[in-house]
Amino acid sequence: MTNGHLDVVERARKLFDEVIVAVADNDEKQPLFSLEERLNLLRATVGKADNVRIAHFDGLLVEFAMENQARAVIRGLRAVSDFEFEFQMALMNRKLESGVETIFLMPKEEYSYLSSRIIKEIARLGGNVSNFVPPVVAKALAGKFTE
Repeated sequence: MTNGHLDVVERARKLFDEVIVAVADNDEKQPLFSLEERLNLLRATVGKADNVRIAHFDGLLVEFAMENQARAVIRGLRAVSDFEFEFQMALMNRKLESGVETIFLMPKEEYSYLSSRIIKEIARLGGNVSNFVPPVVAKALAGKFTE
């Protein structure tokens, strides 16, 4: 969870009665944090906000959306480089379930360069990430790389 993610969630909260921040449980990826750790970090950051619910899913995002009566999926776009992949995913999701729309939101310009991958690399090399992530995430990252 970067400050850019937080910004997108805040923007979405202004548009929807409820925002579900959903974490994918994907066995093929090797995330730095376990599913439970990621959920706990989300609960500690955006989970306390009104009209935000934290959830996890495995399988297709559009199926999760339909099961939760969500009619839109919010995706953050930082730069043009994000657009091609996100556009393809949005079209595929529409083909799979036409009742779920994809809405793209851009974070504030000051967050447009942030990426989880780069932040993890900075933390791994001992750099200070406190300007890029919430304090609880910075602490968790530091803990991962000093173990």
